[in-house]
Amino acid sequence: MDAFTAGLLQRIRATESDLTRARNEGDDFLVEVEQGELDDLRRLAAEHGVQVGVTTTA
Repeated sequence: MDAFTAGLLQRIRATESDLTRARNEGDDFLVEVEQGELDDLRRLAAEHGVQVGVTTTA
């Protein structure tokens, strides 16, 4: 796995964790921000052929 792929997957995991935390805290604004970031990261992964496992979604 190259550095780009590893970094991207790490960012996805961190964003998923942040999204879960925001949901658990009931922070609707932060949920929107984190979901947008996660969507962008997933799009970037798809554009570069990076396989992302099943992840948390809204």
